[in-house]
Amino acid sequence: MEIAAPYLMFLGDVPDDLAAKTAHGIVDWRPEWCLGQLRLPGCRADLKIPDLTVPEAAERGARTMVVGVVNAGGVLPDHWVPVIVAAIEAGMDIATGLHVRLGDTPAVRDAARKHGRRLFDVRHSSQRFATGKGTKRSGLRLLTVGTDCSVGKKYTALALEREMRARGFDADFRATGQTGVFISGRGVAIDAVVADFISGAVEWLSPEAADTHWDLVEGQGSLFHPSFAGVSLGLLHGAQPDAFVVCHEPTRTNMRGVKHPLPAIADVIDLTIRCGRLTNPAIRAVGIAVNTQALGEGEAQGYLDTLAADYKLPAVDPVRFGVGEIVDRVAHEFPQAAPQDGRLARASA
Repeated sequence: MEIAAPYLMFLGDVPDDLAAKTAHGIVDWRPEWCLGQLRLPGCRADLKIPDLTVPEAAERGARTMVVGVVNAGGVLPDHWVPVIVAAIEAGMDIATGLHVRLGDTPAVRDAARKHGRRLFDVRHSSQRFATGKGTKRSGLRLLTVGTDCSVGKKYTALALEREMRARGFDADFRATGQTGVFISGRGVAIDAVVADFISGAVEWLSPEAADTHWDLVEGQGSLFHPSFAGVSLGLLHGAQPDAFVVCHEPTRTNMRGVKHPLPAIADVIDLTIRCGRLTNPAIRAVGIAVNTQALGEGEAQGYLDTLAADYKLPAVDPVRFGVGEIVDRVAHEFPQAAPQDGRLARASA
C-alpha cells in the first residue's frame, strides 16, 4: 500500500499520549508530512502540531487522514465515524492501524465509494504474496533484530536511513509494521500476513536492487519471544540480510508479556547468524543499538562502552547519540557500497 501525504493526524478522544504512539512515531520521523492534528473533546494526547478542523486541513492540502491511535481491541468507536465520513467528503483518503477494517463500517464504506476515496487498513494488506524462495537477490540489506519486542528496531532502522542518506549512501527504510508503513508511506504489516507467506512478503518488500543499494528492513519481535518468534524467523529468512543490528533495552529482565527471561545479546547474535545463513551464508552483525532512556547520560555511555568492548562491535543509542559508529562499520565491511564523493566522514562531524 502507498499512502499519500500530507496527513491530518486524528487522535479521537484517547486518554493519554501512549494511546497515540503511532501518531507520535509519524510526527517524530516525518514531521514535514503532518499538517496538523484533529482532537475530539476529552482527548489528552497532544502531538504539539496545529489543531485543525476537517475543512481547515482540506484547505491546506491534506490528502490522508490517519487514525494514529490504538485502543483495546483495535476497534473503531461509533462516535469517531462522523468525523471520518466528513474527512472523506472533504476529499481525503483514510488510513488506520486498527484491527477492524474501515470498510466493515457501512457509513465509512459507502462514503468512500460515493466520493472515490481510498481506505487503507494498514494491518491488512490487499497485496497477494508468494511463498518465499530464498534465492539470492542483488542489492544489500540490513535487518534490525531484537532481544525483545519494543526495544527500538524501527527507530534504529530509521536512524540508519537518515545517517546513511546524509553521507551519500543509496539507502531506503523498509517498513514491516503499521507505524513504519505510515512513516514511509508504503510497506507490509508482517504480523498480519498468513504464516506461509511471511518470507515471501519480505522478498516482495525488498526486491532485487542495484549492487550498491541498501534496504534497511524494520525488524519485528524476537527470535527468543515465545509469542512472536515465528514472525521474526520468517522476516529474517525473507530479508536475506547481509548485515544486522541487535536492538536491546537494558533494564528489562523478562520479555514483554511473558515470564521468559531476556536473552543475552551474544545469544541473539549467535542464533540470528545460525538461522540467517539459510538464505544468506555471509550474514554478519555490524552493531548494537540500545534504548538507554532509563539510564543517566554518563551511565548510558559507560554501558555502551562496555558492550562495544565485550562484543567488538559499535554500540550506540540511536536517539541519544546517533548511529554514526554503526554506519562507519557498514562502510568498512561493505566498501563496494560506500559513497565515493568524499562524504564518508560522519555527517554529524
